[in-house]
Amino acid sequence: MDIISQLQEQVNAMGLLILNTFGTLQRDAPPVRLSPNYPEPAANASEETIDIMEHPKTMSTALVEAAKKFDVLVTALPLSGEEAQLKRIAELQAENEAVRLELQKQLEATGMLCSYHSRMEFFKKELKQVQELFDEAADNCLNLKKPV
Repeated sequence: MDIISQLQEQVNAMGLLILNTFGTLQRDAPPVRLSPNYPEPAANASEETIDIMEHPKTMSTALVEAAKKFDVLVTALPLSGEEAQLKRIAELQAENEAVRLELQKQLEATGMLCSYHSRMEFFKKELKQVQELFDEAADNCLNLKKPV
């Protein structure tokens, strides 16, 4: 897999991590008192509470690791100057032109082949008509009939 595809995969993975982190934080957030007029929400101290406190740490660690991996992939990108990029563009354009010419030759050959097949079909029909006329003429000669 090339470096650009790896970068795209890493961005997708980071987006998924962020989405899961926000969803988990929203789902597991403890209730909050909105006004002093309302009673204090009840707190549930259980094993889940301890686990809920560890989720954000675990998820943030995973997100930081994913960001570091992304940074490593970015630093692995080849850096080249404008001249090198222009040279590469010229090479790719030349390659593209060569492929275009080859495809054009193949298309023309295919067109000639199609044209050849259509001409053959025409000649087969003509030959069949000539054979029918010859057979009719031969029958007329054998039966000594005058042509119509």
